[in-house]
Amino acid sequence: MSNKTINILMLGGARRVSMAEQLIRSAKRLGHDVKLISYELQKEVPIAVVAEVVIGPKWSDPGVVDDICNLCREKGVDIILPFVDGAIEVAARCREHLPDVFIPVVESGLAGRMFDKIEAAKLFKEARIPIPRTYTAINAEMPAIAKPRRGSASRGIKVFHNIDELMHLDNLQEYLVQEYIEHNREYTVDCYVSQSGEILATVPRLRIEVMGGEVTRTRTVRNSTLIDMSREVLTVFGFRGPVTLQFLEDTDSGRFLLMEINPRLGGGVICSIFAGVPITDYIILEALGSPVYPTLDWSADTLMARYQKEVIFFNSGK
Repeated sequence: MSNKTINILMLGGARRVSMAEQLIRSAKRLGHDVKLISYELQKEVPIAVVAEVVIGPKWSDPGVVDDICNLCREKGVDIILPFVDGAIEVAARCREHLPDVFIPVVESGLAGRMFDKIEAAKLFKEARIPIPRTYTAINAEMPAIAKPRRGSASRGIKVFHNIDELMHLDNLQEYLVQEYIEHNREYTVDCYVSQSGEILATVPRLRIEVMGGEVTRTRTVRNSTLIDMSREVLTVFGFRGPVTLQFLEDTDSGRFLLMEINPRLGGGVICSIFAGVPITDYIILEALGSPVYPTLDWSADTLMARYQKEVIFFNSGK
């Protein structure tokens, strides 16, 4: 891919304008141009200010993999990056048909289990990774928290202080039930693992403010316990590429507990990039077949505060 424009396909990159800008900056810094394409359900999305938007079907559509593969061949796509949960399995399936495209994601079966909270909790327990106490409904201790086994952005989560109320929850079998930890702090760890399996980055961030499941204020912290736990998780499951880990700290006991794994770039990873971890460089360098090296010297106490910015489309209904 040297000496030519690098074509990057973002799957569900609708709001990831900052990430798109980082990819452009990385390519230029490495001596390349980049063309961005984003695969979306509609044209009028913010990413249109920096990328060509291509309309496609939903991730659950039986024809979505063929559609993306055809698009990649038509556009000469070099890199595919998923930005929403549903796109990860799709990207993994595309990799089976596009051996010349760099697609840094886990295999589709593991991705599917990570986005089923009940299955993910089983995997974590089997690997002896600390997680909140997990119950069957009948043996749940109060208070307890019930999370829909599928879904994201904290939608549908309910806290119960009474066992009878929990037992009357509709479709209870579709919820993961765990201990409710009232006094807590939430952390994200931005990670990158090379295609050869070397862990290049593990950067913890305190989630200070969250809106609609998306972090709006976050600060990097150098916490050795979180870094060690993250390296263990990455090794146990054999992840490659960008991975986002979510931890909860029980501030009463000091326990750190794994909550979930998102094997993709997280929304707040921009904070870690500005703290000194060149994650977008890693993506482009690996796609080029160039060497990559671990980043240990990143800045703690780097604060990211997110703000709103509008994109206007004229005559969008025509």
